[in-house]
Amino acid sequence: MRTLNRRRFAQCAGAAVAGIITARKGSAAETHTQSVEIQAASEIGRINPELHASFAEHLGSCIYGGLWVGKNSSIPNINGYRRQAVEWLRELGLVVLRWPGGCFADDYHWRDGIGPVEKRPKIVNIHWGNYVEDNSFGTHEFIGLCRLIGAEPYIAGNVGSGTPQELRDWVEYCNFPSGSSLADERAANGSPEPFRVRYWGIGNENWGCGGNMTAEEYAAHYRRFATYVRPMGDTRPFPVACGPSSNNLDWTKRFFSSMPAARGGPAPGRGPAPGGPTSGYAMHFYIRGPVLPTKFNASQLREQLATFASLERAIVEQRALMDTFDPGRRWGLIVDEWGIWDAMDPAEEKQFGRLWMQSTMRTAVAGALGLNVFHRQADKLYMCNIAQTVNVLQSVILAHGNDCIRTSTYYAFLMQKPHRGKIAVRAYTGDPSPLALSVSASKGEGELVATFVNPREDVQLKVNCGIAGAKLLSGKGQILYHPDFNACNTFKNPDVLVPRDHPVTVEASRLQFELPPVAIVSVVLRTA
Repeated sequence: MRTLNRRRFAQCAGAAVAGIITARKGSAAETHTQSVEIQAASEIGRINPELHASFAEHLGSCIYGGLWVGKNSSIPNINGYRRQAVEWLRELGLVVLRWPGGCFADDYHWRDGIGPVEKRPKIVNIHWGNYVEDNSFGTHEFIGLCRLIGAEPYIAGNVGSGTPQELRDWVEYCNFPSGSSLADERAANGSPEPFRVRYWGIGNENWGCGGNMTAEEYAAHYRRFATYVRPMGDTRPFPVACGPSSNNLDWTKRFFSSMPAARGGPAPGRGPAPGGPTSGYAMHFYIRGPVLPTKFNASQLREQLATFASLERAIVEQRALMDTFDPGRRWGLIVDEWGIWDAMDPAEEKQFGRLWMQSTMRTAVAGALGLNVFHRQADKLYMCNIAQTVNVLQSVILAHGNDCIRTSTYYAFLMQKPHRGKIAVRAYTGDPSPLALSVSASKGEGELVATFVNPREDVQLKVNCGIAGAKLLSGKGQILYHPDFNACNTFKNPDVLVPRDHPVTVEASRLQFELPPVAIVSVVLRTA
């Protein structure tokens, strides 16, 4: 491919780019020309909107003080839900919301969270600091939140300390239309219509906080519990099994070896299951950081962001191993906890809650790298849930008291929203290194969407992208960038990191623009 003409690029980009792209503090970024080829006819698979899902656990201030402030709060709310968070989550449209955990799920008994609030028992959250919570946020409140923000509910059941009967009754309480004692109890508690919950987690991290089981022990528990997760009314459940932490292939092999078809395991046959998967298998993948989010140096940034190559490899290898047991793909691969997990500030945790974490420019790039991985592997994935929604780990919203802001990760997701439901297509950069330019592309009716992420802090790129198989008519670019990769939105300065329009040059089959260090550019192209 021909390289970008510098004079022409300068004329196109002009002063607008010069005003955005400046040298990083204490460094002088080199400028490289980067060739990319997007092949619009080379399809990968549909980008399930569920790849942009989220997760909310009873942990720190994610639920209490975050999403839920109570009906009598002076904080602006909609029947107890923080109004600003609801409005922003509705705008973002995270598609699926997983709850109540996490580790909390395997110590949660759902009946504690129904009925009159004043009669609900107070419980100790044993996994996250032994604090007492009042159960004012339970099943009805969770379903209400999902309806307000337009998300489909995903409930993680209690396998670690619960029983098959307890999970079976929860399914009936949520999904049976009317006439049974549990359905009538739901109606008496204010919800005559069934909740129609499809996604049911059969435990969580049962290799650890969910019971410290072996893969064989968990497989036996899964078969037993899943037996009683049955269709109710017009809702057919989609049970989700506990998969490995990171790329633990041994757990996956041993789990599926213990799941013969005759006992509820993968059905025989080749080719995709009609209508798609009927069960899920969920791995978790966290990427650790050695220091506080706002204290990263260049070396630490490079080491962390390079780890997303390991995430992509894990998805490929896990799906390949699953295919040896389940060639018909009745089991969909899910990553229902993923994201950045940096070191925590004890003072911030004391003030804001456990695992409270800022989201910086680097964190946003990490989020965009993860989404690009999921888009490129769209044929192998069913759902992915960022951890978490509010105040915990790589959250999309931070809230405290009356203050509520969108994080840089929120905007990384918002910029990639146009990919949802489109067909992922292949993009090539010619650079297989872990810190190479990351690209994902997708096509829809009269439209092609491409997201470009530069994880390097020492190189800015002049991107020269050829588009094969599509005629370009026009394009609009957005950029998320700050010269300090430790910059973040704060309660005092909430708009430090927000997407801005970014100039792009569009020809019949070519796209050109400038991409600064540690930055995200998303382009929506109109095609003939």
